Amino acid sequence: MTVPKPVADFSWTLRLVKIHAPLEITPNGDPLMAFVNHFGAAGDGQRDDTEALEHALAAGDGVLELAKGSYRITRPIVIDTTRTGYAAVRGTGGTSRIIMDGAGPALRIVGDHRGTAQPRSYQDHTWDKERFPTISGIEILGRHAEASGIELRKTTKTTIREVLVRRCVDGIRLVERNRDFILSDSHLLDNHRYGLFFDRCNLHQIIVHGNHISWNKQAGIKSLDGDVHNLQITGNDIEYNNHPGVDKSPGGEPRGAEIWFEAPRGVISEVTISSNTLQATIQPGGCNVRIHGQDTTGPAAARLVTIVGNVLGSQTRGVELKRVERVTITGNTIYDSQDLSIFAEDCSGMAIGSNTFVWRGDDQAPPRDGLKFTRCRDASLIGLVARRLCSGTADSGAAITLEQCHDFAVSECQLLDPLVRGIEMVDCHRCRISGNSIIDRREKPSMQQAVRIRGKSRDNLVQNNLMGGATAGLLDIPEGTATVQGNTLL
Repeated sequence: MTVPKPVADFSWTLRLVKIHAPLEITPNGDPLMAFVNHFGAAGDGQRDDTEALEHALAAGDGVLELAKGSYRITRPIVIDTTRTGYAAVRGTGGTSRIIMDGAGPALRIVGDHRGTAQPRSYQDHTWDKERFPTISGIEILGRHAEASGIELRKTTKTTIREVLVRRCVDGIRLVERNRDFILSDSHLLDNHRYGLFFDRCNLHQIIVHGNHISWNKQAGIKSLDGDVHNLQITGNDIEYNNHPGVDKSPGGEPRGAEIWFEAPRGVISEVTISSNTLQATIQPGGCNVRIHGQDTTGPAAARLVTIVGNVLGSQTRGVELKRVERVTITGNTIYDSQDLSIFAEDCSGMAIGSNTFVWRGDDQAPPRDGLKFTRCRDASLIGLVARRLCSGTADSGAAITLEQCHDFAVSECQLLDPLVRGIEMVDCHRCRISGNSIIDRREKPSMQQAVRIRGKSRDNLVQNNLMGGATAGLLDIPEGTATVQGNTLL
């Protein structure tokens, strides 16, 4: 009896790949991701891996894949999506480090998007080659005095997530023109200048969410000039971004900020700063949030700003606004401002409401912490709860000070235990102070007046306030400066 031989019937193709082959190839002949170790990268933090990474980009498919290790480079790795097509840099679960031992950014992503965020403004080559570069899962460590982290130039829909950048000049820097940028779940830490820097760029549609941005020497997030719109900063921890002696002001004092938008020749608008923790150590000239627009007779260059639901504190100033229009500040907790919790100058269209302020220091310390508005108009300050604000002196100032303001309402506020006085108006007109409680409840009151009006003020209204505990008369309102009615004096 003859036994038939078994028949082998395989319906798949077996592909053998050498473990250390220069590059894996798909069954159809296309290259797989460019694992940099396949191109000679040592990943030991000692040898120069620059050429290996460049080779991986040139020979691969635009995806730079980093295994666990430290990859030392001495010049920027440039990913030009106009040439390589779709691009990504991907580490292995945060275990991949790039050490920048040269000048410039460790990674530079370049595109050629010239349109807006509107789909019809995109050119075919942008959709076909350049959209949506991603960087994830890596650390960048600067080890050169001029090393930076990541630079984006003319990109669209760039997404950076789960990235750590430290000890660079700037953590992430955007220049020229970018659209639809997202930064999330990342750490920008201990950089020499800024964590995130919008450097004189045309930039629309930005989301910064869920990051830790701290210990950067001049600012956590900085925008300088340019044309910046639709910026959302939400749910971040942004702390201790200052360094005495760095970035000195004209007066010689250092300046730093958690968030710092400065547009003397540019535009910044449609900004939301929400649900963040913004705190620091006291620094002369420092701010948690600083927004300065340009001096213009036309529409304000800094406009449409919402600051809501944040915790701010332990800085010289909490919020500082100059030449900003249409601002909402509400639902924030602001504490221990060395100078002022809110300072606004030459601003208009402000709605400030339902914030809490508290100075936790010693009553015997120098006067500090209050709200001051200079040359502001068309504004409402409502529903504040403020305790132990110490701003002002015997000669001038108060917990809330209005100077040269008009059409400004202060109403339904709780100004409790102010050190010197509750509200002072100087050279103001058509302003209203109504429905407030201004009371010094101390066993030995120090508040001199609840409300004082000075200078060339006129056509103001002080009504229906509850006031008590003053040492020098609750109201100091010269005849002709205001109508006074319906107040309860305790």
